[in-house]
Amino acid sequence: MTIEREAGQPPVWQNDTPEGQAPVMEGQDWSAWPQYESATLGLRDYWYPVDWADRFTRKPRPVKILGEDIVLVREGDEIYALHDRCPHRGVPLSHGRRQFPDTVSCAYHGWTFELKTGNLCAVLTDGPDSPICGKLKVRTYPVQQRLGLVWVYVGAGPVPPVERDIPAELLDNDFVMGGRSDVRNGNWRFAAENGFDEGHAKYLHNTALWRLFKVMPAWNKTRLQQEGPWLVRVQEELHWEAEFPGLGTWTNKRWWKRMPLPDRPGKGKRVNPVIDSLKIPGFVSIRLPGLLRVAYPQFIHYEWYVPVDEDHVRYVQIMVRFEKGLTAAAFKAKYLAGIRWLFHGQFTGQDAWMVDVTDAPPERLYRPDLSITGWRRLVERSKPVVQTRPQRTKAE
Repeated sequence: MTIEREAGQPPVWQNDTPEGQAPVMEGQDWSAWPQYESATLGLRDYWYPVDWADRFTRKPRPVKILGEDIVLVREGDEIYALHDRCPHRGVPLSHGRRQFPDTVSCAYHGWTFELKTGNLCAVLTDGPDSPICGKLKVRTYPVQQRLGLVWVYVGAGPVPPVERDIPAELLDNDFVMGGRSDVRNGNWRFAAENGFDEGHAKYLHNTALWRLFKVMPAWNKTRLQQEGPWLVRVQEELHWEAEFPGLGTWTNKRWWKRMPLPDRPGKGKRVNPVIDSLKIPGFVSIRLPGLLRVAYPQFIHYEWYVPVDEDHVRYVQIMVRFEKGLTAAAFKAKYLAGIRWLFHGQFTGQDAWMVDVTDAPPERLYRPDLSITGWRRLVERSKPVVQTRPQRTKAE
């Protein structure tokens, strides 16, 4: 399905401009996307990657997802997630101790909860016959381990399989990957919009070392195309330089840049067979609840924007090559030696900088922002369950 181009909404003008002066453009709000505007803390009923599985141990570890305080604890091969608040006096269970297998005990008075069910099974300072045992529990969250990551489901009702929220190509093929997970400043929506933004890579990233030898177009004309759950940016025109009247020439070309980036992965040289089989019509795609896919001819970069709270987002980034054997081993070594810092560090660090300093709305959109408005419309059409500010839970 092809989505009609959009050049943004009409500008909003101040009505009280002093006579004789030019009107001042205030910019637009987000009222055209009410669900999206209210989704400051993210979207419920999705699986979210939290961090690498090997970073979780028997010691309780706190994380925050969609504004909810959660504690994760490993017991053997399993990892469990509970609401990070003891119902007694509100002390975080992430400060707790592991007195008995399959339980966590609050550090304050020894209230002890089963990891699997959240049931209060003992109160160490009230003796074995404590009458409150069995009468309350703390909330638990579904947890799965896939791709070396821990996934937590935040939502209500029937829990879908975690595979629903993982790209199919990562479930159906062998691959090797490298990745990074860290919390950065800024709201998750700004991170998602930055990732899918049509215009910024040509200017913001032309100083990135990752792009040192790669030529980017000066500007494009783009349309959006729906492919299953993915919204894809499809390039209709590529312009490698442009002459601006009275100013001069703008171009990303330099004498040392020898590798023009293809406008879709299948157009490159030596395209990986798995990537080629995906028939992705464009370079960059996005899907709910906030997952970016940047498909190169030989590898794919995925980036999850996991809401932490209103002002922080967890970037979970993985770079995948669908290879085995020596080719896979060589990529892993190359990733650890330089790509991790160049791409998942300095390159996306430029994105993190912009996400941190973005202050919208109000905003005045321009033609390439059809990518941003298309993403917002995708969220609206999905009619998501928007996360509201979590309330303190009562003991059940």
